[in-house]
Amino acid sequence: MRRRMGGGCACGRIRYVAQVEDDVAYLCHCRMCQRATGAVSVAFKNLSKDAIRWEGEPDWYSSSPIARRPYCRDCGTSLGFEYSDSGNMDLTVGSFDDASGFIPKHHFGAESMHRAWINTEGLPEQRTDEYQPIVDRWMRTVGKLPD
Repeated sequence: MRRRMGGGCACGRIRYVAQVEDDVAYLCHCRMCQRATGAVSVAFKNLSKDAIRWEGEPDWYSSSPIARRPYCRDCGTSLGFEYSDSGNMDLTVGSFDDASGFIPKHHFGAESMHRAWINTEGLPEQRTDEYQPIVDRWMRTVGKLPD
């Protein structure tokens, strides 16, 4: 079932609308993605380039001779990945307005996987809105918690 989903960068300068057909996503652990995002892995949703409409052109970084990555130069948000010669590209799952329905179906770049970070089940959990130092900062600065 095809549905329209929005997304974009942290500051809002770059937005996109994507026509998404399923909830399948994946985690990439390759060193290039780790370096480009500063994370141990990045969650991606693969889509046809034709299924994505940019509202505000992203900036592009040529991360290798065969690929480039859309991002926002103002806030630094990593928005995706594409091979130059492919009709598809990946959008970062975290850049979607509501990424809650996506389900990881496989790992890529397993040679660089940091396995200790894959299964974190059982680690203590803390909600941001229950951490008083952060709540106090938000209240002092803007008078409310972020949406």
